[in-house]
Amino acid sequence: MLTRVKGGGAAARPQPVIKWAGGKRQMLGQYQEYFPCAFGRYHEPFLGGAAVFFHLSPPVAVLSDSNDELINMYRVIQTKVDLLIEDLFRHRNDSEYFYQVREMKVDTLSDVQRASRLIFLNKTCYNGLYRVNRKGMFNVPFGKYKSPRITDVDILLAANRALQRAVLIRAGFEVVLENARPGDFVYFDPPYFPVSRTANFTDFTNQPFGAGDHERLAGIFDELARRGCLVMLSNSDTPYVRELFDGYRAGMISLTANRSINSKADRRGPVGELLICSWMK
Repeated sequence: MLTRVKGGGAAARPQPVIKWAGGKRQMLGQYQEYFPCAFGRYHEPFLGGAAVFFHLSPPVAVLSDSNDELINMYRVIQTKVDLLIEDLFRHRNDSEYFYQVREMKVDTLSDVQRASRLIFLNKTCYNGLYRVNRKGMFNVPFGKYKSPRITDVDILLAANRALQRAVLIRAGFEVVLENARPGDFVYFDPPYFPVSRTANFTDFTNQPFGAGDHERLAGIFDELARRGCLVMLSNSDTPYVRELFDGYRAGMISLTANRSINSKADRRGPVGELLICSWMK
C-alpha cells in the first residue's frame, strides 16, 4: 500500500508545475485588473503551464490542449499524484541519463511514467523549453543545471487539489465551442503570432500553429462573444493581430512581457503584448 506523500508544511498556493514558453506567471500582476469579477465556468483551451487557471482557482473549469503529453501529465497529477511523486524521485540530474529518458518511446510507458518523464525533461533540459520535431519527438538538449528541483512535493500536491475541480480534455481549441455557455469565462493563450521571422516558435506539437489557425481562432472568439461568454485572449502586439480583432478595439490593452525563453540570450527581454477582452465596449 502506497503511503500518502506529505509536503513540507502549510498548503502551498497552486502554481505552474512546469515551465512553458510564453507562460503567464510573470503577467498575472498585469492581468489581474482585467479578469472578470464574476463568471460561470472557466475555460482554457491552450492550457500550457496553466498559470492563469492556478491563479484564479475557479470552482469549475474545463481545461484543454492538443498536446497529449501535457494533458496526460495533468490527469496524472489530478488522479495519481502519489504515484507520480514516487516515480519522480528516481530521476537524477545526469547528462547520459537525460538522453536515455529523452529517447524513451512514450507508447511503451504507463501514464504515470509519461508524466514523470515530461516533468523530468522540463526541469533538466536547456532553458526549460518544450519543443518537438515533426515526428513529435522531444528534442531539447540537456540543460547542465547544478541542482534542478525535479520533485517539488508541495507544488504537485497544490496542483492536485486545484485540478479536482477541473475537466481535462485532449483536443484542439475548437472544443471550447462544445462546452462554453453564456456567462462563462474563456481565456485563450495561443502560440503567439511572430513579431519577426526569427521570433517564431510554435513547436509545442508536431503541427505548428500558423496564420490560418490564428484566423480560425479569431472566428471562434467572435462566436463565443456573440454567445454571451466573457472572452479574453493574449497575443503578440502586431498589426496582424490587431486587424484580426479590429471589432474589439475598446477591449485592447497594450502590455509589456519579458521573453525568458529563447535559444539566443540577446533575443530575450521586453516585448509588446496585446490583451483583448470581448466585454469592454
